[in-house]
Formats: sequence, structure tokens, C-alpha cells
Amino acid sequence: MNDLKRDLLTTSHWGAYRIDREGGRVTGLRAFEEDSDPSPIGQGIVDVLDAPTRISQPMIRKSWLEGGPGTAGDQRGKEAFVPVSWAEASRLVAGELDRVRREHGNQGIYAGSYGWASAGRFHHAQSQMKRFLNCIGGFTRSVNTYSYAAAEVIVPHVLGSFFDHLARTTSWESIAENCELFVAFGGVPLKNGQISQGGLGNHVQKAGVLKAHENGVAFVNISPLRSDIMEDADAEWLTPRPSTDAALMLGLAGVLLEEGLHDANFLDRYTVGFKQLADYLRGEEDGIVKNADWAAGICALPADKIRELARTMAAKRTMISVSWSLTRQDHGEQPYWASIALASMLGQMGQPGTGIGFGYSAMNYLGATRREVDYAAFPQGQNGVSDFIPVARVTDMLENPGAAYDYNGQRRTYPDIKLVWWSGGNPFHHHQDLNRMRRAWARPETIIANEWCWNALAKHADIVLPCTTTMERSDIALTSRDPYQMVMDRVMEPVGQARDDHDIFRGIAAEMGVEEAFTENRSPEEWQRWIYDVSRQQAARSGVEMPSWDTFQRDGWFRVPPPEKPTVMMDEFYADPEANPLKTPSGKIELFSERIAGFAYDDCPGHPSWMEPREWLGSAPEGALHMISNQPRTKLHSQLDHGSVSRADRIQGREPVLMNPEDAKTRGLSEGQILRVYNARGACLAGLRISDEIMPGVIQISTGAWYDPDGDTCRHGNPNAVTLDKGTSRLAQGPTAHSCLVMVEAFDGPLPDTQAHVPPEILPARG
Repeated sequence: MNDLKRDLLTTSHWGAYRIDREGGRVTGLRAFEEDSDPSPIGQGIVDVLDAPTRISQPMIRKSWLEGGPGTAGDQRGKEAFVPVSWAEASRLVAGELDRVRREHGNQGIYAGSYGWASAGRFHHAQSQMKRFLNCIGGFTRSVNTYSYAAAEVIVPHVLGSFFDHLARTTSWESIAENCELFVAFGGVPLKNGQISQGGLGNHVQKAGVLKAHENGVAFVNISPLRSDIMEDADAEWLTPRPSTDAALMLGLAGVLLEEGLHDANFLDRYTVGFKQLADYLRGEEDGIVKNADWAAGICALPADKIRELARTMAAKRTMISVSWSLTRQDHGEQPYWASIALASMLGQMGQPGTGIGFGYSAMNYLGATRREVDYAAFPQGQNGVSDFIPVARVTDMLENPGAAYDYNGQRRTYPDIKLVWWSGGNPFHHHQDLNRMRRAWARPETIIANEWCWNALAKHADIVLPCTTTMERSDIALTSRDPYQMVMDRVMEPVGQARDDHDIFRGIAAEMGVEEAFTENRSPEEWQRWIYDVSRQQAARSGVEMPSWDTFQRDGWFRVPPPEKPTVMMDEFYADPEANPLKTPSGKIELFSERIAGFAYDDCPGHPSWMEPREWLGSAPEGALHMISNQPRTKLHSQLDHGSVSRADRIQGREPVLMNPEDAKTRGLSEGQILRVYNARGACLAGLRISDEIMPGVIQISTGAWYDPDGDTCRHGNPNAVTLDKGTSRLAQGPTAHSCLVMVEAFDGPLPDTQAHVPPEILPARG
């Protein structure tokens, strides 16, 4: 399998590795030699490539196979599966697609397919699925992301684009040389910086923080968790109540206005709408002055500390960083709008090392020194269906077909979904209020999943199509998010009858008479060569010379040279706003948006505002705690939850829950106990870790534990069993997982065995 004169190589969203093999099996991963801070996450795949959790043959849920679509949907997640051949599976899927298209139209197919899956440029699960479905007329799709949906919608109204500015986040190099004060709302969590979409060759976030600290940059960590900035940064730690970030930002802005510390020249030249914002801060609208004392009452921080921070930010060259997690709270649009307003009042946007950054260390590429290259992708074709939903409104859609909803100035209607198909993701990880979603999940007539392991998605599907892992197929990783471009070697044979997604869809396309339209008569290897050749041409137009295909395959990787100067977000706009206007209606930063005001949303007015969350400590019942469900450090979302690295972090097989010593003492709890974390939506079991690294009144459970329901309780510790499934506002309809109140108690009674990593019952194959 390896005729190359080099070690086998692969890359992933969490890093690149050299592969050790013995007897055709992967025995270990060695960190790529260029990686200065390798992630341990990848090691978790070695022991599960051919473990009992692996799906090695197409599977059909028993009652669906016997009774057809619409049969016993409430048995999803409970019922046994029957193995079938690929020929039968392809025939059944093709027939069901034809039935749904004929009886309900293509809009009756929802292909959420939200998730990360492979870092490969060709074997990208979502692209393969969308191309196939577009070959047969299209599907209902989703828009935006669970990561930062609220920012995706609000920032274009304020700055003209979100992704353009995200791609040009001011580099750590510029921060180290020019910044004096780095104020991090939501911190700079290095555990999140382990990952980056499309693959990565070198982890840079730790080095970026350390270099800035060594150069004298002072850090302020505004977060419930001390560890959200590495200890070596010597950050000052401020702990406002969770979900009050917008109030704190507005209070800081109020101090700047009150004390004349705002940059009037910057506001006049580069922004519109400051008068409306200033009137709001002064209380002209509601009689409430938004100053340090006002913010202190909401955030539970000392007013003097808020005033001190505002004055220091005005006196120093300041970078404001807002984590992506701030968008995942009730009214999650407001922290981003308020932070832009605060940065505008400081007058340092567009200057080296200062201004604003959207999520340093949310992924490895943010702030990295890299050159943007427009690489080619696997073409998806045209979707013939115009229907879409905001990505976090899946349950609403399934519960309310035909119901109206608001989104970004539009009045839309939820489609009536009959078939759901997921490939490359896990909705039972990233969605909120999973018990409610599970009930809604019983409504579609058919659910299909392309999966490689028996996670909750596979167990809750009707038809399971086993796909390969990155280790079992060849690919290429080309990404503008990282300077390292990689070959992904095929290092082992597929387990059982597993097929790559392209081959899965090719087989179904053949049944439906669209195989040639789907493949264009190219093999996977020919498609990869086509992607590379087109990418090479496009890169050349950007002044980047890529090696020949043969050289790339021989060497396994190459590094794109860095840009000629450090990246500074919005530097061209700052240099000449008339020649380089923003893509907003005014061409400037919109601190007041006539467009948003015209939507007349009561939960998203025309300027940044504080609105009380549905759930927060400011109105919590006695004994309630605020739960933060952040990204895990031992896996990427739910990927490799069943692997050795993730399993080693468990307490009696449960996800850990972090609690302050004061809260543990008040409740009579001790280290290592299994706790029941609950509210009206459900419960989960988690193992207690006590630490002063978390503020009082707050607990933290990482996401990613495979959902393991026993009634409304997740035995395994998935916090989305209790999170709130509510849109951020009528503007963005993003997720609000971080605005969540819970009760906590010691688990009483015999501890149930977890079933999260146990495959379902598999019946004998049909004769």
C-alpha cells in the first residue's frame, strides 16, 4: 500500500501526523515534525478504527425494513438493526428518494449534513452529499453555523461582512509588536485552538500568546473560567455573570462617553449612528443611564473595576477579542455589536495590533501568519430548492411544518420534511434540548445517516450507510486557513464493507440514472488531480507557486510562504475609508442600523443593547447554577468521544463537571461524586471535579459526550440534555446553549451503566 520513499502522512482538523503500521493496522501516530505544539486528540483514533463501535456493513432499522417509511419512528434509538448488502441499501435509498420527490417534492428532503468530518478537499462529506442531491433536483438546506450564527448575521449589517474580516484577523505578530492591552471577552482558550477546518500543520496559538506576553502585552481574561487564558500569560481574571457580556461592554462604553475618553474624530470619519448609541447610553430612550454602576448591578462586578478597565483601555493600545462562544447566548448578536461599538469609541480599529478580533484561539488559524489562497473545491452543482432554515432551528422545523418564522428581515415558512439525511456530522451532539429534538426526530418518515461508528445519530437512523475514515482513503488537504498543504495517504484497507462517501453516492446515483452527472466519469483520484490542478492555477494568480502533482505526492506536503507584512484587520478601510468603503449601506461602521431598525424586532433593536436573557443568574431561582457547555479539550466536538484520549478523561465513565469549592461545600458534594444536573428539560449524569479555576455560581460541562438517553436523562454526561433550544433573536435565530440554568444534586441510587459506546442489537442478515 506504500510505495512511497517517505513515511505515511495524514492530516486532520486537529493536526498532521506520521503513521506507524504493523501488519496492515495502524499502531500509532507521530506528530508532524513541523508542529511546535501538537494536539493529543488524534491519538484517540488508533484504538477505535476497528473496534466494536465500528459499522462494517449497511444496516436498516428492523421495523423500517419490515414496514417501510413512517414505521415506528419512536423506536429510533431503541430498536435492533438488520445487515443488508450494498446493492439492497442503494436500491432502498434510491426508491425512497424517488417516493419523497414524487409525493412531496425535493423540498421534503432535509440534508442538514452539518459537521466537520474529513479535512480532505475531495472526501468532504457535505460536498459529496450536496452534489449528489443537486443531481436529483436539490434539497432543503441550512444556513449559518452553531459556532457563531448570531455573528454571521449581525456583523454584515455593522461591518459589511463577517467572513472577510474573520479571514483577515489581525495577526499575533502584529499584536506582539504593537499592542499594550489585550482584553479577551470569553478568553483565549488554547484547547479550542487545537483545531482548524481543513487541516493544519503547526499549532500557533500558544506561541502567539507567549510572544505577546514576553513583549509586555497585558492580558485581561473576562470569563467564568480562569483557564480560558493560559497561566503563563499572567492575565487579570474578571468574572461577570455569564450572558451579561453586552451589558459590561455597554457599561465600558458609557464610561468612555461620560468621561470624554471616546475618539470623536474616529467616530465622525469611520462610523454612522453614534448619536443614537450615545442617546441610548445616556438613557434618552428609557431613562436608564448605561454607566459603570448600571453594568455593575447586572454583571456583579465592582463599578470601580469597570471604570478602571475603561480608562486603561482608552489610555493604551488595546485589542478587544470576543470569543465565538459569546454568540451562543440569548441575544447573542448584542455582544458582537457592542464590542464593535466599544472598539469604535476607542478609535483604534484598523491600526496595527489593536482594534477588534473575532475569536482568537477559537480555531488555530485566527491570528496566524498566513496567506489567503483561493483553492478549488469539489463542485456541488446547483440546488433546485430555495427553502432553507437557520441551522439551529431543526427541532422547530420538524415540530412545526408550515409555521412562519422570522430570519434577518425575512418572513419564511418551515418546510414539511419527510426525509432527513446526515453525512459528516452529529446533530445529537451540537443541537440543544436533545430530549425535545429526539421527540421531533420521530416525525420524519425516513432518516438516513452516513456514519463510521455507532454514535447517537447512527442509532437514531433508519438506514445506516457505513463510510470510511480518513485512514482508509487517499485525499489532499488544501486550505487557506493554514500554510501547510498536505497529502492524506491511504494507510489501511477499509474495515468490513465500509465505502467512502463518493462511492456510496455513486452507487445510489447509478440506481437513479444520474451516475454520470455525479461523477463526470472521473475516478476519485482523477477528481483530486483536477482539484489540485485548478488550485495550482488559481494560486499562481495570487503569486503562490505550488509544486507539481508528482512532487506534492513525493514530498507529502509543502508550505505556502507567509505574506509580506503582518495582517491588520480593516487596515485599508482605516487608511482611506472613501476609497475602501465597507459593504454596509453607508460604507462605514454602522453603530445604528436603519435596516435592522426597519425590521422592527423587539428582540434586536437598531443599535447594540442589553436585553435580559431568559435564563441567567440575575433572575435565578434559589439554588440554581449557570451551566457553561464549552468545547472539549480531548476531542473535536463529539468526534473520537469513544477514543482513548477522551475516555481517559472520564469519571466513572461520565463527562466531568467543574464546580467551585464554595458551591460544592454548600451542597455537601465531594470530588469524584456522580452528580445529577437537571432542569425542566431533562438531566445528565456527570462526575464532579472541584476547582477554584471556575467562578462561584457556575458549573462547566464540555460538549461532545455521545448522547445516551435513559428517559430524559443522559447517562453519559451530554450537557445538551438540559440546554435551552431558543433562537438568539428573530434576526439570526442562532443557538443559545450558554444561557442555561440548572440544579445540581448528588446522584442517588445504583449507577446505571452507560450505553453510549455500545452498538445496538444486530439481527441476522436477511436470507
